Amino acid sequence: MSHAFDKAFWEERYRGHDHEHDHAQDRGHDHGHDDGHEHGHEHEHDHAPARPRQPNPHLLAEAADLAPGAALDAGCGEGADALWLASHGWRVTAVDISATALRRAREHAETLGAGAADRIDWIEADLTAWAPPEEHFDLVCTHYVHAAASRETLFHRLAAAVAPGGTLLIVGHHPSDPHSAAHASGPGVHFTAEEIAAGLDPARWDVAVAETRTRQVTHPRGHEITFHDSVLRARRRP
Repeated sequence: MSHAFDKAFWEERYRGHDHEHDHAQDRGHDHGHDDGHEHGHEHEHDHAPARPRQPNPHLLAEAADLAPGAALDAGCGEGADALWLASHGWRVTAVDISATALRRAREHAETLGAGAADRIDWIEADLTAWAPPEEHFDLVCTHYVHAAASRETLFHRLAAAVAPGGTLLIVGHHPSDPHSAAHASGPGVHFTAEEIAAGLDPARWDVAVAETRTRQVTHPRGHEITFHDSVLRARRRP
């Protein structure tokens, strides 16, 4: 089924509807629109207590060796990636279309203590319309974001926000992944890392990683699921 990934879709998703498909599929944690959104955790109903999520494993692998600076988490969902970055010294701008997701993200941030929580600016905005400042961030990351409009336009805008010497990290659903394909479809949901790399000007970017990776997620019913992700990491030349 093809979805219109608008604000109404994400508010419903985060309020716990479609619980069977919980975001556990998509990040093993959180929305970028971790589903992604989008970006795997389980949906919680509004009355459920906040439970901090686990950051995306690809973020851990690709950002652990970076010096903390200013970061943009585009499609932050319930905030697992933003919280991890802030707890490791980054100053984070975390953007998501869903007010429900951001409310939960703020609740999770309270568990970090003031030092880390104060390093996060939460912004409610539609990434298809919101434009980050150009050449501003030392790290721009997005995980499983499902674009409501042109994916190419969104990624171009995110790439433009990377400061000289900074890093762009894009993680998404690979076209071969059967699990995400069963639950979400649309022109911007599935892509290869090579497709994204091809859109970067080689005179301005050094592509360090452009590959397909697998990750294991434990389904709420206890069995393991293997997901196939597209991972791009590129450095903007100074």
